[in-house]
Amino acid sequence: MELSADFYGVGALVTFVLVLTTWRFLNLVWFKPKKIEKMLRDQGLKGNSYIFMFGDTKEMARMTREAKSKPVHLNDCIVPRVLPFVHKYVTTHGKMCFVWMGPKPMVYITQPAIVREILANNYQFQRLRKGNPLFKMLTRGLVDVEGDQWVKHRKIISPAFHIEKFKDMVHAFYVSCNDMMNKWENLLTKESSCEVDVWPYLQIMSSDVISRTAFGSSSEEGRKIFELQEELVGLIIKSPQSTYILGSRFLPTKHNKRLKEIDQLVKSLIRNIIDKRVVAMKEGKSSNNDLLGTLLKSNYEEINKEGNKNSGLSIEEIIEECKLFYFAGQETTRALLVWTMILLGQHTNWQTRAREEVFNVFQDTKPDFEGLNHLKVVNMIFNEVLRLYPPGTSLGRVVHKQTKLGDLMLPAGTLLQINTMLLHYDRDLWGDDVNEFDPNRFSEGVSKATKGKTCYVPFGGGPRICIGQNFALMEAKIMLVMILQRFCFEISPSYTHSPHIVITLQPQFGVPLILHKL
Repeated sequence: MELSADFYGVGALVTFVLVLTTWRFLNLVWFKPKKIEKMLRDQGLKGNSYIFMFGDTKEMARMTREAKSKPVHLNDCIVPRVLPFVHKYVTTHGKMCFVWMGPKPMVYITQPAIVREILANNYQFQRLRKGNPLFKMLTRGLVDVEGDQWVKHRKIISPAFHIEKFKDMVHAFYVSCNDMMNKWENLLTKESSCEVDVWPYLQIMSSDVISRTAFGSSSEEGRKIFELQEELVGLIIKSPQSTYILGSRFLPTKHNKRLKEIDQLVKSLIRNIIDKRVVAMKEGKSSNNDLLGTLLKSNYEEINKEGNKNSGLSIEEIIEECKLFYFAGQETTRALLVWTMILLGQHTNWQTRAREEVFNVFQDTKPDFEGLNHLKVVNMIFNEVLRLYPPGTSLGRVVHKQTKLGDLMLPAGTLLQINTMLLHYDRDLWGDDVNEFDPNRFSEGVSKATKGKTCYVPFGGGPRICIGQNFALMEAKIMLVMILQRFCFEISPSYTHSPHIVITLQPQFGVPLILHKL
């Protein structure tokens, strides 16, 4: 009898646990999403009905695959190709609507006043991390911390991105770009013009620049980090193409083993660079003219000032910041440069205007820091390129507790997406010529072009605006100046216009241009 009672007792306990687990699961993937859906609809938001487990993710993936299979014309609006689901959804449901990222609601934001409110309150609206945890291998560091941790990281890193520090980097930019253009000139030794796919050259050059400016390391070390990071990006991009299964990254597959191997190799290479620099600092031989040297000095001073090791960054945190330097530094600049060359190759009248300005300021001499501030036409061109082809097409945020946003009350866990590209292509904000390349719209600066509205955010905004934006713009300016001094170019007939998202907005099939030596 006692055994029977124990048996029934255990059975009852198991039944209770199963029922509780089942209820919690159903609440997470059905009852809670349906309750939130009603709450959002009652406030006037439109969106698709929630689909069990997957939400809208399958349709998003299908539409993205379909869009990538078809190129577009150079004069076409690229939004339907780059963001097919977002474009269709907002067109159907309005500028502020909701979608389902699995069982979580995501509210699309394309209203400047709401965008300003979100970006200004970084404690309340925190950064949305990528759904696939593998992305942490690429984007940890400053972009991945929140609250007081973010304040500490930003404070210590900021001196490395002070505008005065960039003066010391002009020579590194010059050397890297000169190496690339020497290769182009070698291709033109026998002919006055030739077709060159400039995209791989820009990739190599941007990695060389970040290696010199961030680490002061040899090009060989930088090239190795670049190759490993490129392979890592490729492997991570492939991972979300199938539905991500919780815990699958821990399975001992060949794919997962290579991911971990690359991650460890990159960390090891950067740690070696840091270790050498720390030894040099102790011997009084270290230079503070690169990003790493400035970061280590700033970190050391913060620890000494507070008298507490925890007030600074650990070596592991510094390694993650260096990985972020290397990854973000090259991704943003090469994307800006390649779309600039494509648009100037198409609109050769603007290429001529930019070249005339460059020769007026520098003639055919090496560009210097002071002269870059006098390039008004080049600035206008870059602003317009960043409007039409922003490196990041959206900004993600999340609310961790019930929050009021504008007239909406958002439940805890709601995801927010600021659609940068939709803001930049909004006809109501920019006019009927919104799809046209017209740098003149920025002739009186960004504030005049936007009429004070938060509708131009290529580098984000608010306190968390990209810390490296001035670095990227100065690097791109020097590169463009040097290219315009030595070459003119137009788009090759073989070019296929196919912008797509690979972390940043990139050309899918390379960028063949016809180069002419001046």
